Parts: sequence; C-alpha cells; structure tokens
Amino acid sequence: MAKLPSVTGEQLLKALVKDGYKVLRQKGSHVVVSKVVGDEELTFPVPVHKGKDIKPGLLNGILAQAKISRERFRYLLTLLTL
Repeated sequence: MAKLPSVTGEQLLKALVKDGYKVLRQKGSHVVVSKVVGDEELTFPVPVHKGKDIKPGLLNGILAQAKISRERFRYLLTLLTL
C-alpha cells in the first residue's frame, strides 16, 4: 500500500467536495461535511487549520469515514490541480 500524500485541511475539503460531499456547517476551524451513500448518510468533521497538514492517522480515519479508497483520493487530488 503506497503512502498517502501530505495534504492541508483545505485540500482535503476540496477533494471531498469533488467527491460529492456537501458542507453542512462550520464552527471555528472545523467544517462538517455530509453525503448520502446508498441508504446511509455519512457525516463527519474536517479540520481546516490554515496552512497545516493533516496528520497521516487522521487522514486515514477521515478517508475511512468517507468510504474513499487511497486510489480514489489520489485521483480526486489530481482533479484539483487541473
């Protein structure tokens, strides 16, 4: 399994939005996103601390909650650079 790239909270949020997540609300530096997948609603917070990278463990946890594979996440990140 290849290592995930370092991303900021802003980059992660943009990738999640590209994947169909909607921003529900923001309180301080945390943005709550949501998406309906099948009969399940996935809702979780994303920390968006300006200029700080998301630590690998937290990134893995968020991707697991979002049900996004590492390959899909890398693909979403390439869409951001186009």
